[in-house]
Amino acid sequence: MTGTAISALTLPLNNGFAALPPAFYTRLMPTPLPAPYFVAASAPAASLVGLDPARLAEPDFVDLLSGNAVAAHSQPLAAVYSGHQFGVWAGQLGDGRAILLGDIATENGPMELQLKGAGATPYSRMGDGRAVLRSSIREFLCSEAMAALAIPTSRALAIMGSHQGIMRETVETAAVVTRMAPSFVRFGSFEHWFSRKQPEQLKILADYVIDNFYAGLRAQDNPYQALLAEVCRRTAHMIAHWQAVGFMHGVMNTDNMSILGLTLDYGPFGFMEAFDAEHICNHTDSQGRYSYANQPQVGHWNCYALGQALLPLIGEVPLAQAALDSYEPAFAAKMNELLRAKLGLRTEQDADTQLFDAMFAVMQANHVDFTNFFRALGNLQVGAPEHDTGLRDMFIDRPAFDGWAAQYRARLLLEHSDDLPRKLAMDQVNPKYVLRNYLAQVAIDQAQQQDYTEVARLLDVLQKPFDEQPEHQHYAALPPDWASHLEVSCSS
Repeated sequence: MTGTAISALTLPLNNGFAALPPAFYTRLMPTPLPAPYFVAASAPAASLVGLDPARLAEPDFVDLLSGNAVAAHSQPLAAVYSGHQFGVWAGQLGDGRAILLGDIATENGPMELQLKGAGATPYSRMGDGRAVLRSSIREFLCSEAMAALAIPTSRALAIMGSHQGIMRETVETAAVVTRMAPSFVRFGSFEHWFSRKQPEQLKILADYVIDNFYAGLRAQDNPYQALLAEVCRRTAHMIAHWQAVGFMHGVMNTDNMSILGLTLDYGPFGFMEAFDAEHICNHTDSQGRYSYANQPQVGHWNCYALGQALLPLIGEVPLAQAALDSYEPAFAAKMNELLRAKLGLRTEQDADTQLFDAMFAVMQANHVDFTNFFRALGNLQVGAPEHDTGLRDMFIDRPAFDGWAAQYRARLLLEHSDDLPRKLAMDQVNPKYVLRNYLAQVAIDQAQQQDYTEVARLLDVLQKPFDEQPEHQHYAALPPDWASHLEVSCSS
């Protein structure tokens, strides 16, 4: 596909999801956004679908990606699904402010384009169907930051804004973010048909997912059991990646869980700063269900909800249970693999789990900055504890760090670790730059003054998270005092 030859109205959209029966969605047009304007675009995301990012700022694409125009082959729709929210059955939900435009064929399969904030749908539940600039910038930046961290995620192509007022806690301005994923089918998409006791629809959806995204499972004796097992594995691996970079999703409801194991629906997310395993990034989560420490168990719980929904197709409870039992070992194996890489360990030893646990315990006791600690750990020299000053200064209890560092050095000596190669390897997995809340807020504050340069600059930094980027050193700084007052909630 040649990006420069494509206009917005001739975008080669297919309609794979729209080929499902009408019960799965409602067809409708996006609601036009008054006087839309370009805010930002992601060049890496654009390249996935063969588009020139510079073209996205031109009027035809501004109209398309704000919902003011529709491509010739598009069949826009809002999908229906249900789900558990904060562990409680919420019944029917659906795309309340998202409209699927269709999918674009790529070398790696279809990529769906979805407008978030494109107006009310039958599933808006008294909402206005709009998104605000603030939350759109956060989702845009985090989607692309996560991709650069090699974490499975939906992508964000572009943001279009408008001066239209939108009422949240205060009046804000509207925006539309274009999201991309091979599919936006969720755990809740299956729960919807299970709850309605409609196994025929359940089977249609499962077959659609298997045939389009898990074709290799069709040859299994029980493809639906194999689907559940594979989704458990992917979900476990995704959450292990979250834990390894200190990412907290904030709203791990089953309607926000991707059937493809992608990070989906960026709302009140956060990256860990001062380490606290019980940290809750979502101000709305008063019970702490979605704390950092709880994310792995909640992922397993959500897989159980999916397993229940798929049970009519799987046929027997023991078969479903066998698939679900794969989650915990998959998570543990991936988490240990990622932690060994973060610590520069080349081999696997029986005592590694104790080393990891001791590390997190001393981090917890001293509330060490998550990202900066792991990045600095690469500078540790096996034979020179006297050079640990920078690392030790991160800890209030320096002797506690010394005790753990001695264990770590002993482990490194066990595999004859060399300092320089280990540092180079660690710097490729321990990011220097993550989307801290205060960095996003600075970009948002400027954007609300119609200055979008910081959004583009921050995006550029986050797309190279493992590089030193000395000219952008300040983006790795600890949060300023004013950042302690920032809160994100489900309206974010």
